[in-house]
Parts: sequence; C-alpha cells; structure tokens
Amino acid sequence: MTPPAARPYNFSAGPAAMPVEVLQQAANEMLDWQGTGMSVMEMSHRGKSFISICEAAEQDLRELLAVPEQFRILFMQGGGLAENAIVPMNLSRGGVVDFVVTGSWSQKSAKEARKYATGHIAASNEADAHTTLPDPAKWQVSADAQYLHLCSNETIHGVEFHDLPDLKALGSDAPLVIDFSSHVASRPVDWSRVGLAFGGAQKNLGPAGLTLVVVREDLIGHALSSCPSAFDYKTVADNASMYNTPPTYAIYVAGLTFQWLKRQTEGNAKGIAAMEQRNIAKAKVLYDFIDSSQLYQNRVARNCRSRMNIPFFLRDESRNKAFLDGAQAAGLLQLKGHKSVGGMRASLYNAMPIEGVQALVAFMRHFESTQA
Repeated sequence: MTPPAARPYNFSAGPAAMPVEVLQQAANEMLDWQGTGMSVMEMSHRGKSFISICEAAEQDLRELLAVPEQFRILFMQGGGLAENAIVPMNLSRGGVVDFVVTGSWSQKSAKEARKYATGHIAASNEADAHTTLPDPAKWQVSADAQYLHLCSNETIHGVEFHDLPDLKALGSDAPLVIDFSSHVASRPVDWSRVGLAFGGAQKNLGPAGLTLVVVREDLIGHALSSCPSAFDYKTVADNASMYNTPPTYAIYVAGLTFQWLKRQTEGNAKGIAAMEQRNIAKAKVLYDFIDSSQLYQNRVARNCRSRMNIPFFLRDESRNKAFLDGAQAAGLLQLKGHKSVGGMRASLYNAMPIEGVQALVAFMRHFESTQA
C-alpha cells in the first residue's frame, strides 16, 4: 500500500495525526495478524498472540522512555480525565494533595481530586491568564501533602514545563505526579523527579482508548477502600494490565507507534532524543514566524511555550473564519482553537513532519499578505 497523494496535514490536538507508516502496517494486518487468521481486535486478551503484542509494547515503551525498573507500566482506560479521579483514589489516602494550576487541565484535576482528598492549590498562573508558569521558589507546598500534581504540558493554553521541579529542593518529600498526556514521548522524562506519570495515548502514542500510567512501585497498594478494583493500581499491576479486558487494538497500534519511534534518527540521535530535536525545530519555525508577524500573536511567555500545542490569535479576529476556511482548502486541518480560549491552535505532535509546519507558515504568510 502506498500513502495517498498530497495527504492533508492534520493539526488536531487529539485524537491526533498518526505516523503514516503505522497506519499502513495496521491496515495491512487488519484481517490477518502474522498468519493467525485473526485481526488483533478479534483476539482474546488472554491468548498468546495478544499477550506477546502487549509485552512487546511495554518493553519498547520502557526502553524508549528509559523507565527505571522500580516503575510499573500500566495500560488502562478512561483517559486523563479518569486519571484525575484514579490518581487520588490510589495515592491520596484521603489526605492533603497539592496542585499547581497552569491551565484548563490542571484545573480539572484539582476539582476532581477534591471528591477524594483535601485539595490545596500550591501555585497558580490564573492571574496571568495561564500564559506563564509560577516560579517554583514561590510555591506554597503543604508539609503533609501525599503528592503534588501538575500538568507538564497544557494542551489548551500552550504552556509547558521544560524542566520538572525538584520537590526536594522545595522542602517537600511528596512524590510528583505529572499529567504528560500531550507531550509524552516528545522529550525525555527525568524519572528521578517523578513518582507517577499518566497520559492518554491519543496525541503522541496511538488511538484514543488507551491510557498510560507509569508509577513507582512504592506508591502502589494504598488505594482507598472505595476505589473500584479495575482502577486499583495494585490490581492492575498484579494482573499485568489484564485484570479486565484492556483496549487491545489501541495497545497494538500504540505498540506499532513505539516501534516507529525506535526507528527514528536525527543526526546521531535516536528514538526520543531524535524526536526532541525535531520537535524543537518544528516549534521554532512556527514561533519565529508568529513573532515576526503583524497579524498573528502568541500570548504565552517565551520561557514556557509548548513545543506540542501552539495557540495563536489573529489581531483582527473578524478574519478568523476566512483564515480557517482558507487553511482547510489548503489541506491544513483542525486549526481552530479550543472553544474556551478561541483563536487558533496548531498541535505539532511527533507524527507531524516539519514539511507540515512549513506549509502552515507558507499559508499564514500568504493570508497575511492579503489582509491589507
């Protein structure tokens, strides 16, 4: 199978564009996976064929993200929104939980956790309209917090932690929990600073339906008695993510994506290191153009701009519809900003090639030239 000619560039924030090679392989194996006579979506999750798929996916992901041995990798369901409840049910012990609020997703996390724990806002950038990051030196961390939660990349507002905070340097022994849904596998993770990381797969890892949880072993086994068995990390870990029927096809496609990531190179860099170099280059192309433009603007402080999700606004917002219609006609899809903030948003996940970013900039430049 050959890729379609002039396939459009999809800038959706999620579910998002996937590598064409992965889509082709999944299509080729749709009716018969490696001579089994079955599609992966028809397999028993307890059969040898699917167990081999799942085990390979877990091992490839551990290698890609350099996940230490003392962390368990869990394949779950429900997305980041479900983890906003599942994390406090497993880690809070009904006590105090700290939150750093930097946008819509961390706001949702803090609100949901209050159903299971005492939520405390250690820091917030709400006064800056979620365009900056609060200085960690000024965070008001709780002495008795069971963990501190932050969203390391805010998909809607386009704010990213380029370095994770060292909570010990802030005088806190609480484990750090990160929602890395929208930039997982786009850059390395400093696991020495993380207790738990979670994310939906539908941005950088595969199709919707799969949720990734990477959790340090000592944090497992403390779930509230009210926690459903299928959401108890110990139950999930003890059953190798097979306690209930997992999202089998999503795990399979994610596994193909992990293999694709392992094959990527950029100079001497491979895998995630190669993807980080590409993502830095892609983001620079778009940010540099926006910053030089008289029509477009990005409102996020430069030191915390997201590489993955770039919101931008037309200074004349009466031209928004014309912009989006023109982009659609040019094969540049799903650029409309989130309804809560408006404007535009370009998501530059791993599967977006730099040629797509260059095509977007070329269209933006042409559109600006017609606005005299």
